[in-house]
Amino acid sequence: MNVLLCSINTLNGLYDISAVEVGQHLYWQIGDFQVHAQVLITSWVVMAILLVSTSLVVRNPQTIPTSGQNFFEYVLEFIRDVSKTQIGEEYGPWVPFIGTLFLFIFVSNWSGALLPWKIIKLPHGELAAPTNDINTTVALALLTSVAYFYAGISKKGLAYFGKYIQPTPILLPINILEDFTKPLSLSFRLFGNILADELVVVVLVSLVPLVVPIPVMFLGLFTSGIQALIFATLAAAYIGESMEGHH
Repeated sequence: MNVLLCSINTLNGLYDISAVEVGQHLYWQIGDFQVHAQVLITSWVVMAILLVSTSLVVRNPQTIPTSGQNFFEYVLEFIRDVSKTQIGEEYGPWVPFIGTLFLFIFVSNWSGALLPWKIIKLPHGELAAPTNDINTTVALALLTSVAYFYAGISKKGLAYFGKYIQPTPILLPINILEDFTKPLSLSFRLFGNILADELVVVVLVSLVPLVVPIPVMFLGLFTSGIQALIFATLAAAYIGESMEGHH
């Protein structure tokens, strides 16, 4: 009987850890603005992970790379390949932006899956991946939209806006609407996939033993990485499109 009670308590604890609180947030008042405190906290943790890991690697670079340096050089080469493929020969200045998007989203998604955020109790809401908040994904999408317009205007000047009346002025509303739907699509694609992955795990944990949800969690790690790659690839493609001037 004691063994059974211990097993039930353990499963209840795991269920509590996997639970998702929807619509509850811990707010901080900064000036006239209210911000989601848990998103800021987890975003700071993600940025700290990136800064510390890169600082440890680049503080003493070797001619013959060590394992850590070799890994980061591979990541940089991968980001450069994505940028060059989507943007073209003028990809160089955009590698830091595309790389920042990819690494932030990738580490955010994995931190939500691997770090036991829910063990830390908050007065309201819960800690989770920054990309699990719609405000974060909208902000990333708006940054991409600003970069998209900046790339086109910096290369073509005001002539960039001539694309809205091509091939005929009749398509002006549709061309404008297309530029507004790009960040919207990026935001909801990322947010929806991350939230759906968490909800699937919660439902499986509540319905079946942990043997089934655990492989699904590992699958979630894979899909989280794919989502980061998709977001970065589409951002680079939009920037390359604006610089080329065709749809």
